[in-house]
Amino acid sequence: MVASHPYERLTPQRVLDALQTVGWRGDGRLLQLNSYENRVFQVMLEDGSAVVAKFYRPGRWSDAQILEEHRFALQLAQHEVPVVAPLPLLRDDAPAIDMRCVGEPPTLACWSETGADFRCSVYARRSGHGPELDDPSVLAWLGRFVARLHAVGTREPFRTRRRLDAATYGHEPLRRLLGGDHVTPAERPEFEATAVVALQRVDAAFARAEPIATLRLHGDFHPGNILWRDEGPHIVDLDDCCSGPAVQDLWMLLSGSREEMRTQLSHVLDGYVAFMRFDARELALIEPLRTLRMLHHSAWLAERWSDPAFPPAFPWFGSAAYWSQQTQALREQVDAMQQDPLTL
Repeated sequence: MVASHPYERLTPQRVLDALQTVGWRGDGRLLQLNSYENRVFQVMLEDGSAVVAKFYRPGRWSDAQILEEHRFALQLAQHEVPVVAPLPLLRDDAPAIDMRCVGEPPTLACWSETGADFRCSVYARRSGHGPELDDPSVLAWLGRFVARLHAVGTREPFRTRRRLDAATYGHEPLRRLLGGDHVTPAERPEFEATAVVALQRVDAAFARAEPIATLRLHGDFHPGNILWRDEGPHIVDLDDCCSGPAVQDLWMLLSGSREEMRTQLSHVLDGYVAFMRFDARELALIEPLRTLRMLHHSAWLAERWSDPAFPPAFPWFGSAAYWSQQTQALREQVDAMQQDPLTL
Protein backbone atom coordinates (compact mmCIF):
# COMPACT_ATOMS: atom_id res chain seq x y z
CA MET A 1 0.00 0.00 0.00
CA VAL A 2 1.42 3.43 -0.98
CA ALA A 3 1.50 5.98 1.85
CA SER A 4 -0.70 9.02 1.13
CA HIS A 5 1.88 11.41 2.55
CA PRO A 6 5.66 11.01 3.01
CA TYR A 7 5.36 11.61 6.75
CA GLU A 8 3.39 8.39 7.09
CA ARG A 9 6.66 6.55 6.41
CA LEU A 10 8.15 8.01 9.59
CA THR A 11 7.04 5.12 11.76
CA PRO A 12 8.56 4.88 15.27
CA GLN A 13 10.95 2.20 14.04
CA ARG A 14 12.02 4.37 11.08
CA VAL A 15 12.70 7.29 13.41
CA LEU A 16 14.82 5.09 15.69
CA ASP A 17 16.67 3.58 12.71
CA ALA A 18 17.50 7.03 11.35
CA LEU A 19 18.86 8.23 14.69
CA GLN A 20 20.88 5.08 15.25
CA THR A 21 22.45 5.56 11.83
CA VAL A 22 23.80 8.99 12.88
CA GLY A 23 25.09 7.92 16.28
CA TRP A 24 22.09 8.46 18.59
CA ARG A 25 20.81 5.14 19.96
CA GLY A 26 17.29 5.38 21.35
CA ASP A 27 15.88 3.03 23.97
CA GLY A 28 12.53 2.78 22.17
CA ARG A 29 10.69 5.61 23.91
CA LEU A 30 9.47 8.41 21.63
CA LEU A 31 7.21 11.38 22.31
CA GLN A 32 5.95 13.35 19.31
CA LEU A 33 6.12 17.07 20.03
CA ASN A 34 3.83 19.79 18.74
CA SER A 35 4.86 20.80 15.23
CA TYR A 36 2.73 21.05 12.10
CA GLU A 37 5.42 21.97 9.58
CA ASN A 38 7.94 19.30 10.56
CA ARG A 39 7.84 16.11 12.59
CA VAL A 40 9.62 16.52 15.90
CA PHE A 41 10.23 13.83 18.52
CA GLN A 42 11.66 13.70 22.00
CA VAL A 43 13.85 10.60 22.00
CA MET A 44 15.03 8.82 25.12
CA LEU A 45 18.51 7.38 24.62
CA GLU A 46 20.05 4.18 25.93
CA ASP A 47 22.26 6.14 28.36
CA GLY A 48 19.19 7.68 30.03
CA SER A 49 19.52 11.14 28.45
CA ALA A 50 17.18 12.63 25.85
CA VAL A 51 17.46 14.56 22.59
CA VAL A 52 15.01 16.15 20.20
CA ALA A 53 15.00 14.90 16.60
CA LYS A 54 13.60 17.12 13.87
CA PHE A 55 12.52 15.61 10.54
CA TYR A 56 12.13 18.34 7.95
CA ARG A 57 9.08 18.43 5.71
CA PRO A 58 10.08 16.73 2.42
CA GLY A 59 10.41 19.17 -0.44
CA ARG A 60 10.27 22.37 1.60
CA TRP A 61 13.95 23.31 1.91
CA SER A 62 17.06 22.30 0.02
CA ASP A 63 20.15 20.95 1.77
CA ALA A 64 21.86 24.32 1.26
CA GLN A 65 18.97 26.23 2.83
CA ILE A 66 18.88 23.99 5.91
CA LEU A 67 22.65 24.17 6.30
CA GLU A 68 22.42 27.97 6.25
CA GLU A 69 19.89 27.73 9.08
CA HIS A 70 22.29 25.45 10.98
CA ARG A 71 25.26 27.73 10.33
CA PHE A 72 23.31 30.71 11.69
CA ALA A 73 22.32 28.76 14.81
CA LEU A 74 25.91 27.63 15.42
CA GLN A 75 27.17 31.19 15.01
CA LEU A 76 24.57 32.45 17.50
CA ALA A 77 25.59 29.79 20.01
CA GLN A 78 29.26 30.70 19.48
CA HIS A 79 28.42 34.30 20.38
CA GLU A 80 26.47 33.15 23.46
CA VAL A 81 23.05 34.06 22.10
CA PRO A 82 20.66 31.55 23.76
CA VAL A 83 19.66 29.31 20.88
CA VAL A 84 19.67 25.50 20.80
CA ALA A 85 21.97 24.68 17.89
CA PRO A 86 22.04 21.34 16.03
CA LEU A 87 24.29 18.62 17.41
CA PRO A 88 27.00 16.93 15.31
CA LEU A 89 26.12 13.62 13.65
CA LEU A 90 28.35 10.57 13.29
CA ARG A 91 27.58 7.80 10.80
CA ASP A 92 27.21 4.35 12.37
CA ASP A 93 29.55 1.62 11.09
CA ALA A 94 26.54 -0.60 10.36
CA PRO A 95 23.91 1.89 9.23
CA ALA A 96 20.25 0.96 9.46
CA ILE A 97 19.48 3.43 6.63
CA ASP A 98 21.64 4.39 3.66
CA MET A 99 22.09 8.11 4.31
CA ARG A 100 24.68 10.84 4.06
CA CYS A 101 25.59 13.46 6.66
CA VAL A 102 26.40 16.98 5.44
CA GLY A 103 27.54 20.25 6.96
CA GLU A 104 30.65 21.57 8.70
CA PRO A 105 30.42 19.96 11.22
CA PRO A 106 27.92 17.38 9.89
CA THR A 107 24.53 18.40 11.32
CA LEU A 108 22.10 17.22 8.63
CA ALA A 109 21.27 13.61 7.76
CA CYS A 110 19.75 13.05 4.30
CA TRP A 111 18.26 9.99 2.61
CA SER A 112 15.73 9.15 -0.09
CA GLU A 113 12.93 6.66 0.21
CA THR A 114 10.21 5.81 -2.32
CA GLY A 115 10.47 9.12 -4.12
CA ALA A 116 10.67 11.35 -1.03
CA ASP A 117 13.78 13.11 0.30
CA PHE A 118 14.04 13.03 4.10
CA ARG A 119 16.30 15.22 6.23
CA CYS A 120 16.91 15.04 9.97
CA SER A 121 18.81 17.00 12.62
CA VAL A 122 19.26 16.43 16.36
CA TYR A 123 19.15 18.94 19.22
CA ALA A 124 19.63 19.01 22.96
CA ARG A 125 16.34 18.93 24.85
CA ARG A 126 15.33 22.31 26.34
CA SER A 127 12.11 23.47 27.95
CA GLY A 128 10.58 26.72 29.14
CA HIS A 129 7.39 28.73 29.30
CA GLY A 130 6.02 31.70 27.40
CA PRO A 131 7.26 35.24 28.14
CA GLU A 132 5.23 37.63 30.30
CA LEU A 133 4.70 40.35 27.71
CA ASP A 134 2.84 42.63 30.11
CA ASP A 135 6.09 43.08 32.07
CA PRO A 136 8.17 46.03 30.74
CA SER A 137 11.40 44.39 31.93
CA VAL A 138 10.59 41.26 29.89
CA LEU A 139 9.93 43.36 26.78
CA ALA A 140 13.26 45.16 27.23
CA TRP A 141 15.02 41.80 27.74
CA LEU A 142 13.48 40.49 24.53
CA GLY A 143 14.63 43.64 22.77
CA ARG A 144 18.19 42.97 23.92
CA PHE A 145 17.88 39.33 22.85
CA VAL A 146 16.74 40.25 19.34
CA ALA A 147 19.45 42.89 19.02
CA ARG A 148 22.14 40.38 19.95
CA LEU A 149 20.67 37.95 17.39
CA HIS A 150 20.68 40.71 14.77
CA ALA A 151 24.26 41.70 15.61
CA VAL A 152 25.30 38.18 14.56
CA GLY A 153 22.84 38.32 11.65
CA THR A 154 24.69 41.27 10.12
CA ARG A 155 28.01 39.41 9.93
CA GLU A 156 27.21 37.74 6.61
CA PRO A 157 24.18 37.42 4.32
CA PHE A 158 22.00 34.44 3.62
CA ARG A 159 22.66 33.19 0.10
CA THR A 160 19.90 30.61 -0.34
CA ARG A 161 17.25 31.37 2.32
CA ARG A 162 14.14 33.35 1.38
CA ARG A 163 13.96 37.12 1.44
CA LEU A 164 11.00 38.59 3.30
CA ASP A 165 9.47 40.98 0.78
CA ALA A 166 6.14 41.71 -0.85
CA ALA A 167 6.81 39.39 -3.78
CA THR A 168 7.80 36.27 -1.83
CA TYR A 169 5.39 36.64 1.09
CA GLY A 170 2.48 38.44 -0.60
CA HIS A 171 2.12 38.39 -4.39
CA GLU A 172 3.34 34.82 -4.85
CA PRO A 173 1.15 33.36 -2.07
CA LEU A 174 -1.87 35.17 -3.51
CA ARG A 175 -1.16 33.75 -6.98
CA ARG A 176 -0.94 30.27 -5.52
CA LEU A 177 -4.21 30.69 -3.64
CA LEU A 178 -6.06 31.98 -6.70
CA GLY A 179 -4.44 29.41 -8.98
CA GLY A 180 -6.01 26.50 -7.11
CA ASP A 181 -9.48 25.65 -5.83
CA HIS A 182 -8.74 26.99 -2.37
CA VAL A 183 -11.02 30.06 -2.27
CA THR A 184 -14.75 29.32 -2.35
CA PRO A 185 -16.35 30.64 -5.58
CA ALA A 186 -18.81 33.03 -3.98
CA GLU A 187 -16.14 34.66 -1.81
CA ARG A 188 -13.36 34.71 -4.38
CA PRO A 189 -14.12 38.02 -6.21
CA GLU A 190 -14.24 40.10 -3.02
CA PHE A 191 -11.24 38.34 -1.49
CA GLU A 192 -9.16 38.81 -4.64
CA ALA A 193 -10.09 42.49 -5.05
CA THR A 194 -9.34 43.26 -1.40
CA ALA A 195 -6.04 41.36 -1.44
CA VAL A 196 -4.91 43.23 -4.57
CA VAL A 197 -5.63 46.60 -2.92
CA ALA A 198 -3.87 45.48 0.27
CA LEU A 199 -0.76 44.45 -1.66
CA GLN A 200 -0.75 47.78 -3.48
CA ARG A 201 -0.56 49.45 -0.05
CA VAL A 202 2.22 47.05 0.96
CA ASP A 203 4.22 47.80 -2.19
CA ALA A 204 3.82 51.55 -1.64
CA ALA A 205 4.94 51.29 2.00
CA PHE A 206 8.08 49.34 1.10
CA ALA A 207 8.86 51.80 -1.70
CA ARG A 208 8.56 54.79 0.67
CA ALA A 209 10.85 53.11 3.22
CA GLU A 210 13.67 52.47 0.75
CA PRO A 211 16.55 51.98 1.13
CA ILE A 212 15.82 49.26 3.71
CA ALA A 213 18.71 47.43 5.33
CA THR A 214 18.24 43.66 5.39
CA LEU A 215 19.92 41.11 7.61
CA ARG A 216 19.57 37.51 8.76
CA LEU A 217 16.45 37.25 10.94
CA HIS A 218 14.71 34.71 13.14
CA GLY A 219 11.74 35.45 10.86
CA ASP A 220 8.93 34.09 13.08
CA PHE A 221 9.63 35.68 16.47
CA HIS A 222 6.17 35.45 18.02
CA PRO A 223 5.60 34.60 21.72
CA GLY A 224 4.80 30.96 20.95
CA ASN A 225 8.32 30.49 19.57
CA ILE A 226 10.02 31.96 22.65
CA LEU A 227 10.86 29.75 25.63
CA TRP A 228 11.55 31.51 28.92
CA ARG A 229 13.64 30.06 31.73
CA ASP A 230 15.02 31.55 34.94
CA GLU A 231 18.04 32.78 33.00
CA GLY A 232 15.88 34.46 30.34
CA PRO A 233 14.63 33.69 26.80
CA HIS A 234 15.95 31.16 24.32
CA ILE A 235 14.82 29.72 21.01
CA VAL A 236 14.96 26.12 19.94
CA ASP A 237 15.19 26.39 16.16
CA LEU A 238 15.32 28.78 13.23
CA ASP A 239 13.08 26.96 10.79
CA ASP A 240 11.69 30.20 9.30
CA CYS A 241 14.88 32.23 9.31
CA CYS A 242 15.12 34.59 6.35
CA SER A 243 16.54 37.89 5.16
CA GLY A 244 14.56 41.03 5.84
CA PRO A 245 14.17 44.25 7.83
CA ALA A 246 14.94 44.21 11.55
CA VAL A 247 11.41 45.21 12.54
CA GLN A 248 10.12 41.78 11.42
CA ASP A 249 11.58 40.27 14.61
CA LEU A 250 10.00 42.97 16.79
CA TRP A 251 6.43 43.66 15.68
CA MET A 252 4.96 40.30 16.74
CA LEU A 253 5.77 41.18 20.36
CA LEU A 254 3.17 43.98 20.18
CA SER A 255 -0.59 43.66 20.72
CA GLY A 256 -3.66 45.62 21.77
CA SER A 257 -4.59 49.22 20.94
CA ARG A 258 -2.23 51.59 19.15
CA GLU A 259 -1.41 53.28 22.44
CA GLU A 260 -0.69 49.93 24.10
CA MET A 261 1.52 48.88 21.19
CA ARG A 262 3.36 52.21 21.31
CA THR A 263 4.13 51.67 25.00
CA GLN A 264 5.24 48.06 24.39
CA LEU A 265 7.40 49.17 21.48
CA SER A 266 9.17 51.76 23.61
CA HIS A 267 10.17 49.06 26.12
CA VAL A 268 11.32 46.66 23.37
CA LEU A 269 13.43 49.33 21.69
CA ASP A 270 14.90 50.47 25.01
CA GLY A 271 16.50 47.03 25.14
CA TYR A 272 17.23 46.75 21.43
CA VAL A 273 19.23 49.96 21.06
CA ALA A 274 21.60 48.84 23.83
CA PHE A 275 23.16 46.52 21.23
CA MET A 276 21.94 47.62 17.79
CA ARG A 277 20.90 50.82 16.07
CA PHE A 278 17.25 50.79 14.94
CA ASP A 279 16.06 52.64 11.83
CA ALA A 280 12.78 54.29 12.88
CA ARG A 281 11.60 54.37 9.25
CA GLU A 282 10.97 50.62 9.57
CA LEU A 283 8.03 51.32 11.92
CA ALA A 284 6.03 52.13 8.79
CA LEU A 285 6.45 48.47 7.76
CA ILE A 286 4.66 46.94 10.76
CA GLU A 287 1.17 46.84 9.23
CA PRO A 288 2.47 45.87 5.74
CA LEU A 289 4.40 42.99 7.33
CA ARG A 290 1.27 41.93 9.23
CA THR A 291 -0.61 41.90 5.91
CA LEU A 292 2.05 39.74 4.25
CA ARG A 293 1.92 37.31 7.18
CA MET A 294 -1.85 36.89 6.76
CA LEU A 295 -1.62 36.06 3.05
CA HIS A 296 1.39 33.82 3.56
CA HIS A 297 -0.41 31.92 6.33
CA SER A 298 -3.47 31.23 4.16
CA ALA A 299 -1.26 29.93 1.35
CA TRP A 300 0.69 27.81 3.83
CA LEU A 301 -2.51 26.13 5.04
CA ALA A 302 -3.69 25.52 1.47
CA GLU A 303 -0.41 23.95 0.43
CA ARG A 304 -0.27 21.67 3.49
CA TRP A 305 -3.81 20.35 3.15
CA SER A 306 -2.67 16.95 1.88
CA ASP A 307 -0.85 16.40 5.18
CA PRO A 308 -3.26 14.32 7.32
CA ALA A 309 -2.36 16.42 10.38
CA PHE A 310 -3.79 19.63 8.94
CA PRO A 311 -7.56 19.06 8.36
CA PRO A 312 -8.20 18.00 12.00
CA ALA A 313 -6.08 20.87 13.35
CA PHE A 314 -7.59 23.58 11.12
CA PRO A 315 -11.16 22.38 10.37
CA TRP A 316 -12.37 25.90 9.64
CA PHE A 317 -9.87 26.49 6.82
CA GLY A 318 -11.29 26.75 3.30
CA SER A 319 -14.89 27.38 4.34
CA ALA A 320 -16.93 30.30 3.06
CA ALA A 321 -16.81 31.79 6.55
CA TYR A 322 -13.01 31.58 6.58
CA TRP A 323 -12.61 33.49 3.31
CA SER A 324 -15.19 36.09 4.38
CA GLN A 325 -13.23 36.62 7.59
CA GLN A 326 -9.96 36.89 5.69
CA THR A 327 -11.49 39.46 3.35
CA GLN A 328 -12.68 41.54 6.30
CA ALA A 329 -9.28 41.25 7.99
CA LEU A 330 -7.58 42.47 4.79
CA ARG A 331 -10.00 45.43 4.61
CA GLU A 332 -8.95 46.32 8.14
CA GLN A 333 -5.32 46.08 7.09
CA VAL A 334 -5.94 48.43 4.17
CA ASP A 335 -7.34 50.95 6.65
CA ALA A 336 -4.46 50.38 9.08
CA MET A 337 -1.88 50.97 6.35
CA GLN A 338 -3.52 54.32 5.54
CA GLN A 339 -3.00 55.52 9.12
CA ASP A 340 0.16 57.15 10.37
CA PRO A 341 2.66 54.50 11.51
CA LEU A 342 3.56 54.00 15.16
CA THR A 343 5.97 56.58 16.53
CA LEU A 344 7.96 56.71 19.74
